[in-house]
Amino acid sequence: MKNILGSLPARLLLGVIAGILVGLYANEALMQVILTLKNLLGSLIIFCVPLIIIGFIAPSITRLGQHASTMLRVAITLAYVSSIGAAFFAMLSGYGIIPHLNIVSSVDGLKELPKLLFDLKIDPIMSVMSALVFSVLFGVAGIYAGANPMEVLKHYWPAYITAVGTMSSAATLAVALECARKSKVLRKDLVNFGIPLFANIHLCGSVLTEVFFVMTVSQILYGALPELGTMILFCLLLGIFAIGAPGVPGGTVMASLGLIISVLGFDATGTALMLTIFALQDSFGTACNVTGDGALTLALTGYAEKNDIEEVNEASIL
Repeated sequence: MKNILGSLPARLLLGVIAGILVGLYANEALMQVILTLKNLLGSLIIFCVPLIIIGFIAPSITRLGQHASTMLRVAITLAYVSSIGAAFFAMLSGYGIIPHLNIVSSVDGLKELPKLLFDLKIDPIMSVMSALVFSVLFGVAGIYAGANPMEVLKHYWPAYITAVGTMSSAATLAVALECARKSKVLRKDLVNFGIPLFANIHLCGSVLTEVFFVMTVSQILYGALPELGTMILFCLLLGIFAIGAPGVPGGTVMASLGLIISVLGFDATGTALMLTIFALQDSFGTACNVTGDGALTLALTGYAEKNDIEEVNEASIL
């Protein structure tokens, strides 16, 4: 019993339960303190994300040597295919389900959060995309100087719960790395390469939920679903935007607001409602993103083994 309560998933669940209870009964003064601490810790996490990316992806690219560009190309292709696959699945589900739903919008009973005691902004030393580009360039410069998926999934519960709580693939990165390293079927060099990379370019869960909810919002506000051709174009472009979107809360929908407005024709009311609905369920989309990262790393491992790409020992130095 002591071992179970001391495990990371149990501690995360206890934290979620404690947060719910505090949110129900805390007064405004206590909520101000909690929200201020949450904002401060969030800023620290965002500050560390580019450093984590550089610390893992750049050395991994360097160690992969002449195969680095190939593995990077495969990783980006896997991320795009996964994203548009999720988008098309959501689109087909939307056409099949949404016309038969009776959707009522209601926010009754929700509490308004108090203002922060103070707002301390800790900007990262560089953006996530800058860190990714820096890592790739650093790795390239250094170069010039069939498994059971359940073996991966069974280790991912702590990462899944953390993603639900943080709503951020980037903030879940440290836990996701720890979970992936426990799997016997994932190559350790590709874990260090794939997990940090996919945390920022693979957002299949966010894409899936965004596609379904833009269709829902269209039905609610405009009385009809978008045309099939319009949705296909939106899905294909969204897959590209998702690769460049930051793995932070709401990153996918914020990066794709231009698509929502220009391709789907949403007005200010539509985009505001879309942002609200997306934020309410972003936890579960993020959890799907993080779990999917493990699946794509497994695919990378399979590709490496089929193409006789040798595993690089962690102690190897270029």
